[in-house]
Amino acid sequence: MSSKALDYENLNENVKKCQYAVRGELYLRASELQKEGKKIIFTNVGNPHALGQRPLTFPRQVIALCQAPFLLDDPNVGLIFPADAIARAKQFLGMTSGGLGAYSDSRGIPGVRKEVAEFIERRDGYPSDPELIFLTDGASKGVMQILNSIIRGPSDGILVPVPQYPLYSASIQLLGGSLVPYYLEETANWGLDINDLRQSVAQARYKGITVRAMVIINPGNPTGQCLSVANLKQIIQFCHQENLVLLGDEVYQQNIYQDERPFISARKVLLDMGLPLSKEVQLVSFHTVSKGYWGECGQRGGYFEMTNIPPKAVEEIYKVASISLSPNVPGQIFMGLMVNPPKPGDISYDQYVRESNGILESLRRRAHMMTDGFNSCRNVVCNFTEGAMYSFPQIRLPPRAIETANKLGKAPDVFYCLRLLEATGISTVPGSGFGQKEGVFHLRTTILPAEEDMPAIMESFKKFNDEFMEKYEDHKGYSRM
Repeated sequence: MSSKALDYENLNENVKKCQYAVRGELYLRASELQKEGKKIIFTNVGNPHALGQRPLTFPRQVIALCQAPFLLDDPNVGLIFPADAIARAKQFLGMTSGGLGAYSDSRGIPGVRKEVAEFIERRDGYPSDPELIFLTDGASKGVMQILNSIIRGPSDGILVPVPQYPLYSASIQLLGGSLVPYYLEETANWGLDINDLRQSVAQARYKGITVRAMVIINPGNPTGQCLSVANLKQIIQFCHQENLVLLGDEVYQQNIYQDERPFISARKVLLDMGLPLSKEVQLVSFHTVSKGYWGECGQRGGYFEMTNIPPKAVEEIYKVASISLSPNVPGQIFMGLMVNPPKPGDISYDQYVRESNGILESLRRRAHMMTDGFNSCRNVVCNFTEGAMYSFPQIRLPPRAIETANKLGKAPDVFYCLRLLEATGISTVPGSGFGQKEGVFHLRTTILPAEEDMPAIMESFKKFNDEFMEKYEDHKGYSRM
């Protein structure tokens, strides 16, 4: 029988080459164990509701009314839903051309894009143009859309921080471009060195790669650091000097667990810097309803905003968005609610603030519990999670463990994480899935397990780690950065 187009050997090579560690070997093994009856704690992905975070009440009330608009005609609707939720549902339904079941504009509902623009102006202190805001099915779809517009072929490179969220490495591979890594410095709390950036660009150019864009993830995933204003200014200056588009992945901007370094958007810093940079550096910024204290991952709501992108380029990006007809409309409504939540004086305001603050305060405590727990373990060191949803501890693997992993054909951190999964049911992601320096090993775990479960989880990890180290330690040396 002749081979067919969708036989494995005939697939697009870029499809076969791209990897996505967050749903990779560890996740698949965890799913198998779960089917066999083992209790699995899925800390491999930032999926808050799957780990017990309760949805905020107000947005769910509004979306329920939008999904079932006949409820608005019920004379008793006011006995079940607060007046402000009813008003917002009517407002959103009035923005659509046929309710949530109808396509919207390919950029998203104009009224929701206006709400996003007003949110950005409140946040940054500068006006935002709704025509330069595209609503998307989560931030990931927006990232892929912009990378698709930038990458023309294998000689086009994208600067990506390492460790990085594998959305970038997978998307760049899939689109046929080249990833150009720049390494974050773990001993400097995952800081960024501009000299390393310059070296990365020089090395890429030596290989014939044209570097066209730079990605920043702020707060960091998987590393959890928050970029300072000084760092952001350096990055913007660098992009101006090298003529790079800056891609600002800012999906964790609500997830801040310390007061010394608050989130500040790349857009605000760029516009604060004034001419000529404020009119010349091209910037695309991304946000989502999946993170923060919302955690509405399954709703797939996101946006990107473009700064200093020429009108003809925007038209081409709009054309490509039109191929998909419309981002999902319920996700757009969630985005409108996130950027324009209840205000002081609204009936639902107190409950909304109580719920959102409760989630953030608990996440802050869990960030400390997890960091302290890892740092109490033998041969483990972990920077504090300043923001985002993850801890990224370094595991100092004994040489015998590395040798055993190599004999089994496994990366050493994959071997460690598989043993951890089998022993404890804790499903993590090995650091090799995000990129790391040669000979240094990490794992990524979310800080999302329920606060009351966190002590037992960390105790289980500590017990496993102590036994693993005891088994493989020969006291001759360790992997260490």
